[in-house]
Amino acid sequence: MTKNSQYSDHERILTGVRPTGPLHLGHYVGALENWLDLQPKYDCFFLIADYQVSDHADDFDRVRKSVFDVALDWLSIGLDPEQSHFVIESAVPEHAELTTWLSWWTPLGMLQRNPTLKAELTEIENQSAKRSAPLAFFNYPMMQVSNILMPKAHLVPTGEDQQPHIEMSREIARKFNNITGRELFPEPQGLIGRVGRLVGIDGQAKMSKSLNNAIFLGDSQEDVLKKVRKMYTDPNRIHATDPGRVEGNPVFIYHDAFNPNTNEVDDLKERYRAGTVGDVEVKTLLADAINRFLEPSREKRHEYESKPNLVREALEAGSNHARKIAQETMRDVRDALGINYFKD
Repeated sequence: MTKNSQYSDHERILTGVRPTGPLHLGHYVGALENWLDLQPKYDCFFLIADYQVSDHADDFDRVRKSVFDVALDWLSIGLDPEQSHFVIESAVPEHAELTTWLSWWTPLGMLQRNPTLKAELTEIENQSAKRSAPLAFFNYPMMQVSNILMPKAHLVPTGEDQQPHIEMSREIARKFNNITGRELFPEPQGLIGRVGRLVGIDGQAKMSKSLNNAIFLGDSQEDVLKKVRKMYTDPNRIHATDPGRVEGNPVFIYHDAFNPNTNEVDDLKERYRAGTVGDVEVKTLLADAINRFLEPSREKRHEYESKPNLVREALEAGSNHARKIAQETMRDVRDALGINYFKD
C-alpha cells in the first residue's frame, strides 16, 4: 500500500456503511468528504457492514448488490484502494468472534439506551405492523464496536447519528483494557463531517433511502433536476414576491453545502428574504451546482461500471488485508483472556 503521510502507519481509521442501497449526498457531506481528506494521512479501513443488515433478510439479493454499489460509489468519488482498504465485513469472520467476546461485558441496558438503535427500530416497526426486527438487529451496535476495535482504530470519521456507537466503543475498549490489565484497544475518537446531518429533500430531519428523500451520488443530471424541483422550501411563502425564510430552508442548506459560488448564494439569500426571486431560479441554480459537483464522479463511475473486475479486486484485496489484521487482533484478545488453549 502506497502512503504519503505525516502519520505513522499505526494510526488507523475504521469507518463504513451498511449496504442497504447506493450512497447519497448526506453520506458525502457527513462522512465521505472527511474520508477523502484523511485517506493519504492514515491507514484507512473502509467497511461494508453486511452482517448488520438483518432487517433486510427478506431481500438478500438487494444486500448482495448493495455491497458492490457501495464500493462503486467509493471508487467514483475518489477513494483509492491503492491507499486504503475496502473491506466486506462478512469476509472477515473474526468480527463475529470479537462481537461474541465483547458482549460478555456489555450490559443489555447499554444497547437499549442507544438512540440510533431505538430510532431505527421505530422506523422498522412503522414500515409494517406485521414486521418485527430480527434478533441480529438488536446486536448490530455491538458488531459496530467490534468493527472499530478490530483494527485498533484511533479515529472514526462518520455522520452525527453514529456518535453514540463511537462512545459505546470507547466505553467497551476501556472496560476490556481494565479487565485484562492490558492496553490492547485504543479509545477511538469520533470526527463529524462538515454537515453532521443533511436534511432530506422533503424537509425531513435526515436524508434517507427508506424515506425516498435522497439525491444519490449516482443520479443523472435529469434525476438531480427532477428531485431539486420537488424540494421542500418555505411553506409560508405562497408567491415569489413574498419575503421568504432562508434559515432552515432545505434549498439553502443544500446551496451552502454544494454551491461553491458564495457570492451567488449570498445574492439568492438576500433576494429570497426580500421577495425578489422565485423558487424556480433558486432551485435551477442549486441543481446546476449539484450537477457540477457530481460530474467528475460520474465519469469515474462509467469507467468502473465498464470494468467490474476492478471493483471486485478492490474488495478482495482489502478484505484479505483486513483479515490478516483481524487474526492478529484475535490472537491478542485470546492471550489477554487466557483462552489460547493450545498455545505452548
